Amino acid sequence: MKKFVDVESPYMAETEEKQRKNLLYARACIRDCLLRGEIPFCSHLFYTQPGILDDNIPEEREKGINVGKELMKAIPETITVVYTDLGISEGMQYGINKAKEKGQKIEHRKLEENWEERESKIAKKHSHAKIWGFF
Repeated sequence: MKKFVDVESPYMAETEEKQRKNLLYARACIRDCLLRGEIPFCSHLFYTQPGILDDNIPEEREKGINVGKELMKAIPETITVVYTDLGISEGMQYGINKAKEKGQKIEHRKLEENWEERESKIAKKHSHAKIWGFF
């Protein structure tokens, strides 16, 4: 049976540039999981898309985090995978604490050193690159 993983990576940032890097990193983490044969879920990539929830509104941010955790709780034997190349943010720590409360297995991972360059090239070649802001 394939392994379901709840991905923790940083999302919020002080600048737009750091926010873009965090989004690129989150996509790289999802790609890493998929290449490992896992079934990943990353609430901050799904729920924060325009028109769904706004991460800058505290109530909506909390709703997105909690709904993602509830979804993962409903899937048996979910593992929380924490990607640490960019550090552990407050939101990630919240997710780690929730996983510990539920007794879920937690695994820490890092991507290879050149992840940003590689993922930028992949994103720019993607068929939907323009829609996602890669030109």
